[in-house]
Amino acid sequence: MHHPFTPVASVPVDPARARVHEEGWQSWSPSGTYALGDSPYRPTNDNWATVCYRPGVTAPEGTFQGEGLLALDPGDGSPVRLWAATDPLSGVPSVRLVLTDGDVAEVSADGPVKEWTGTGIQSVLGDWADSLGLPAPRPAPTVWCSWYEYFTTVTEDDIHENLRAMDTLDLPVDVVQIDDGYQKALGDWLTLSGRFRSRAGIADAIRARGRRAGIWTAPFLVDPASDLAAEHPEWLVRDEDGDFTHAGRNWGHDLRVLDTTHPGAAAYLTEVFRTLRAEGYDYFKVDFLYAGALAGVRHDTETDALTAYRDGIRLIREAIGADAYLLGCGAPMLPSFGLFDAMRVSPDTAPHRRPEADDHSQPGQDPAEFTGAGRQWQHGRLWVNDPDCLMARPAVETRERWAAHVEATGGLMASSDRLLSLDEWGVATTRRLLGGAAR
Repeated sequence: MHHPFTPVASVPVDPARARVHEEGWQSWSPSGTYALGDSPYRPTNDNWATVCYRPGVTAPEGTFQGEGLLALDPGDGSPVRLWAATDPLSGVPSVRLVLTDGDVAEVSADGPVKEWTGTGIQSVLGDWADSLGLPAPRPAPTVWCSWYEYFTTVTEDDIHENLRAMDTLDLPVDVVQIDDGYQKALGDWLTLSGRFRSRAGIADAIRARGRRAGIWTAPFLVDPASDLAAEHPEWLVRDEDGDFTHAGRNWGHDLRVLDTTHPGAAAYLTEVFRTLRAEGYDYFKVDFLYAGALAGVRHDTETDALTAYRDGIRLIREAIGADAYLLGCGAPMLPSFGLFDAMRVSPDTAPHRRPEADDHSQPGQDPAEFTGAGRQWQHGRLWVNDPDCLMARPAVETRERWAAHVEATGGLMASSDRLLSLDEWGVATTRRLLGGAAR
């Protein structure tokens, strides 16, 4: 439900020195600080608007807009001002700022916000986060992740090769995390792709070497070509016209949304995560979580989208147990408070610096650094920040600069290289970053 925007403040600014911080909707939404003359990053097509920004919400030209949070440093020596959602779990208003008369910032919001003041943008955001009173997050384990080397074509043999290499190279890896590619289809999580022989077997092999087994899922996404979609269309969220809610397009497919308010779908999701946990996995990367918060008609018509999202994550947590480690990604930020151990705070990185498309929600080191730095205030207060994986192999562009960014965040340290492809610098850097993590 979007309400009309109502004015909340008029602030005189020094237009040359003022800065505005926009908080984006989810992990991949550009977030950070701009000068008043800058054009903030916006979606460059409708698909990315759904998959990486706040679906159904646009910002007019010449307007700064934060989702639940917008901060202004007037640039004239007066305090930084922050407008924040009064109840971030149940409502996340959009907060807008436009410059009028050349030197007055007019701020408005489409829902209730509370104002905070402080001495710096990151500092006042941190004060607000502290006021939420969330428990301090547990330290993150160190991780090796298959994604940035193998992507969806990872095989069981790739995992074995890297397991052996960790020992050979003496790398302090706590968790070996299998990413996308082990499963037959999105939604068919317990059915293996032809590249894996046994999920329990590979977990056993990881644990036999003294490491923990981790696994990736996108729990709220369903591929229309999956067995789940064919057998249980009633488990999918629909729109007002009765068509399936569209969660965007990825992997060459138009994606659908699992309705966790349906008892059958909820039981299935519980079974998936209980099974993975019983097989020995105790580190879970849950991805593309924005899908669980998309608007639509759910089985339980009383439950709004944000409540359905939080309930879905709670159901996963219940299935994996309190001691398992839970990392969110592609997740709506404010509605996720209190649910995760760690959170991806930026778009995906990539072996290249600039995104292939000119959109700062897309994979690239530039977008990951911009938003990762803009969300540094969240680390240790809301969760452990995940700046995304270190890639230290020679083929990675500007690998030194990317490694320096990952190290500076002090957050979750994960390596994502074919370890045997690392040169001396790559091995030393990987060992140092993983070894220096708060273990």
